[in-house]
Amino acid sequence: MIRKIIHIDTDACTGCGLCAEACHEGAIQMIDGKAVLTREDYCDGLGDCLPACPAGAISFVEREAPAYDHSAVQQAKQARNQAGPEDVPSCLSQWPVQIKLAPIHAPYFANADLLIAADCTAFSYGNFHHDFIRDHITLIGCPKLDSTDYSEKLTEILRENDIRSITVTRMEVPCCGGIQFAVERALENSGKDIPCNVFTIGIDGHLQ
Repeated sequence: MIRKIIHIDTDACTGCGLCAEACHEGAIQMIDGKAVLTREDYCDGLGDCLPACPAGAISFVEREAPAYDHSAVQQAKQARNQAGPEDVPSCLSQWPVQIKLAPIHAPYFANADLLIAADCTAFSYGNFHHDFIRDHITLIGCPKLDSTDYSEKLTEILRENDIRSITVTRMEVPCCGGIQFAVERALENSGKDIPCNVFTIGIDGHLQ
């Protein structure tokens, strides 16, 4: 059938993974550092992934494609939610993860898509590894409990490394704004123009 579906320009794609995070149907996967529409029947054509792409690599096209299979999408989501711990591998790719402990010149920062997460977000959002940690270098901290200015350390990390993108996850509670503020201040102090997206998670565990 001819229908509206997304198109990913692989040449323009920077591999930040934000579109895969925004695709609630699981139609987009990151393969060899590029976003790929792996399941056309999972793409509903609504384009939640479009505004998430900082490179403008995603657009709508009308072409021959299988129909959107809502039932298959729901079954896949249910399978992911019901998978036991032995079936869900960790997506964490480096250690340490605490902002305070991370070395400034670690090799894994080279061309990294950086995730800077408030501690509580990983415990509140059930699919955190798949939706946020996957394909990212992860740094975590709690601005309320840690008596340190994260912006100083983060400024050095951003200044001394080629960071491709930054994803920030924070809780909806006011004290969690400190992690977002630290990242914004570090970006300003580093003098670099790095794409940055902030995701807020409610205390009910859902993205706001």
